[in-house]
Amino acid sequence: MKRILLAVGLAALAAAQMSDVSGQRIRAHTRFLASDLLEGRGVGTRGGQLATEYLAAQFEAMGAKPAGDNGTFYQKVPLVGVEPQPDTQLAATAQGATVTLKWLEDFIGTNERQQPEAAIDAEAVFVGHGIVAPEFGWDDFKDADVRGKILVLFTNEPDSNDPKFFGGKALTYYGRWSYKYEEALRKGALGAIIIHTTPTAGYGWEVVRNSWGREESYVRVAPGEPALALAGWVTSEAGGRILALAGHTVPELLKASQARGFHPIPLGIRFHGKMVSKVRQQETRNVVAQIPGSDPARRSEAVMFSAHWDHLGIGTPVNGDAIYNGAVDNATGCAILLEIARAWAGLEQKPRRTAIFLSVTAEESGLRGSEYYAAHPVVAADKTALALNFDAFQPQGRTRDVEVSGAERTTLWPLVEEAARRMGFEIKPEAHPEQGHYYRSDHFSFARAGIPAFSISQGTEFLGKPADFGEKLFEEFNAKHYHQPSDEFHEEWDFSGLEQIARFATLIGIDAANAEELGRFKKGDEFERK
Repeated sequence: MKRILLAVGLAALAAAQMSDVSGQRIRAHTRFLASDLLEGRGVGTRGGQLATEYLAAQFEAMGAKPAGDNGTFYQKVPLVGVEPQPDTQLAATAQGATVTLKWLEDFIGTNERQQPEAAIDAEAVFVGHGIVAPEFGWDDFKDADVRGKILVLFTNEPDSNDPKFFGGKALTYYGRWSYKYEEALRKGALGAIIIHTTPTAGYGWEVVRNSWGREESYVRVAPGEPALALAGWVTSEAGGRILALAGHTVPELLKASQARGFHPIPLGIRFHGKMVSKVRQQETRNVVAQIPGSDPARRSEAVMFSAHWDHLGIGTPVNGDAIYNGAVDNATGCAILLEIARAWAGLEQKPRRTAIFLSVTAEESGLRGSEYYAAHPVVAADKTALALNFDAFQPQGRTRDVEVSGAERTTLWPLVEEAARRMGFEIKPEAHPEQGHYYRSDHFSFARAGIPAFSISQGTEFLGKPADFGEKLFEEFNAKHYHQPSDEFHEEWDFSGLEQIARFATLIGIDAANAEELGRFKKGDEFERK
């Protein structure tokens, strides 16, 4: 406790010297990063290049030092872009009947083998949720041989109200689509097709279509390294037509997948077609800046702040608009990152540990940029005291509460609670644990490396707004604007709440940077550093 109080005291001293955090500056950064000029900040595009140039220039202007490759602000991230083409074909046949699927309307997918063309001709097996979780006594495969086959499954995980069973209502990584494809590959499958439903995915088909019907970024597959020929989705309606060939329905199999005694079901269906892709080497990069710590014995250690700069670029037009600006997701997070860096640079007495400011690429393609940084860090994972991430904020004014889901899993929890007290925040549980946000943003890559990491998010109780305003705001954004061209900058936005978040995060960061001991995950946590 003495160590905690010492850290808090040092934080108070530094905070007193801190330059004012400004919502107006956060607004200006958001406006530029979300402008049509940047064309949706796509990975490997001119717009993405402009975004990273802007971020690096801002870091340099505020006095931060470069921490990237060869004395620059950039860390090159070698990726491969795989863009599915409209002449991709997929059909399902059984007993002389055929269901032909229409690209974008019925199915979407990509070829993770990073080839211009991959043939699909394989039997289909339904594998429930596609989960193998020994710690929960759950195995959807039951030793079935699915090598060379197409797995049909649902995203999400078995329903439960027991918090000790798959996190209860809170989604774990087992429920994420990325896990499904990883497990399919481990099992030797040719491909995997997820039947989309809005309740199991947590978002509508438009989000899937807009996210997957474009170029995806992948770490380069080495020669001979296995990969899925098809990582795809079908709509619930198309899934129903496919399953009808085998005498099944979507509700029936979704119910069957909830049972512990579930066994894989050979469907007697054969998928055939071809995945046609445009493949290119992508030139992309993370932006990395640092402000050295003041303590010679501690400056080799760090606290880190992160936000992803990418969005979906130019894609399928919606109401005539093809630019996916990503104002909320995630121009806002980058703007907060820049303002925290500016405030940190203005501290007369710098905290003991170094501060790393990281804006990563390819989050929308599966956290590729943060994954790369975690494998090639500026400061080693076991020397990084904390990683705070910022992703998608609604500029609608101040809130009474704040979300820091995952902070309670770390030894830094008392510092977070103290910072919330000083800011007048009530820490609320995650509003939508079923969405699995802890496994969907860049802090997850850092946690996997053993760094105590979590995202700071707005609460739902907006000052001067009706009690249900925050919930309705979330629902409307998720339904109408998430991964849509309509995620654009609005002049009437109120950035005072984002100013709150920047101040709150700065306090936590200063506390962690001055603490006697490095933060860590608590004993027994799934990310505890071994």
